[in-house]
Amino acid sequence: MDALVAQHLLNWLVLASIYTLLALGFSLLFGVLDVIHFSHGDVAMVAPFVALAAVQAVTTVAAPLGAPVALLLAILASMVAIGLLGVLLDWLVIRRFRSAPAMMALVATVALGTVIREMIRTFYPQGSNPKPFPAISTGAFQIGEFVIPTFSLIVIGVSVAMVVALFALLTHTSVGMRIRAVAEDRNIARLMAIRPNQIFAITFFIASAVGAIGAVFFVSHAGVVRFDFGVQLGLIGFSAAVIGGLGSMQGAILGSLLIAGVDVLVQIAVPDGASYRLVFMFVLTILVLVLKPAGLLGKPVFEKV
Repeated sequence: MDALVAQHLLNWLVLASIYTLLALGFSLLFGVLDVIHFSHGDVAMVAPFVALAAVQAVTTVAAPLGAPVALLLAILASMVAIGLLGVLLDWLVIRRFRSAPAMMALVATVALGTVIREMIRTFYPQGSNPKPFPAISTGAFQIGEFVIPTFSLIVIGVSVAMVVALFALLTHTSVGMRIRAVAEDRNIARLMAIRPNQIFAITFFIASAVGAIGAVFFVSHAGVVRFDFGVQLGLIGFSAAVIGGLGSMQGAILGSLLIAGVDVLVQIAVPDGASYRLVFMFVLTILVLVLKPAGLLGKPVFEKV
C-alpha cells in the first residue's frame, strides 16, 4: 500500500474514533431520555480545561513519575469531573424537561451550551484566548515509508476499548439491563423497582465521561483548545449520530466513519479543503436526513396525532 494512502486511512480512523466518542453520548442520551442534549459538546469541552488546571497540581504531587503520567492522571480526573458535571446539569436543568415537548428541551440545552461557554470564557484565566494543549504522546515508529504516531494508536485503541466496554455494560450487566428497561418504558421500569432518576444520572455520567475523552483527544490532535470548540465538536458528534440513527450505538459508529471519511476526502481533494470540510460534512447530514430521516440504522417512529 502506498505510504500516503496509508497515512490518509490512519487519519480517517483517528478522526472517526474521536467523533464516535461524542456521537455515542448523543445516541445514548437520546435512546434513554428521548432528549437531544445539544450542549453535550460544550460539556465535553470543559474536560480539556479541567485537565489543564489539574495537570499543574498533579505535576507537583506526581513529579517523580514524569510529565506523561501527570497528564494521564489529570485526564482521568477530568473524565470523572465531567461525568459528575453531566449529572449535575441533568439534576439542575434537563430533568425538568423530560415530560415537556421536545422543542423546549432542545432550546434549553442550546441555551445551556451558551452558558457553559461563557462561564469558561469568564472564569478561566484568559479564557477567551486559545491555549496550547500538551500532546498525549509525541512518539512514532516507522514501517517502510509509513510513519505511525503513537498518539494515533492510543486514540484508536482507547476508542475501541470504550465502545467494547459500553456495549458490554449495556448488554451483559444489571446496570445495562436497567438502562435498557428505562429506555423502553420508564413507567413499566418503575413497576419493576427500577428508579428512573438513578438511571438517568448513571447515563449522564457515562455519556459525559466518554465525551470528555473525545474532547481531550480532539484538542490534543489540534494542539490547542478554545472555549468555543464545543460548538463545532458538538455539531460533528450530533451529525454523526443523526446520520447513523439517533438512539443506535452501531449507527453512531457508522455515522462517525462516514463523517470522518468526508472530512479526510475533502482535505485531500478540494483546494483549501480544511476551510470547507464542515460544509461538506453537514451537506452529507442534510442528504441523509432528506433520503432517510430516521438515519441509516435508525427505526422510524410513528405517532398518532
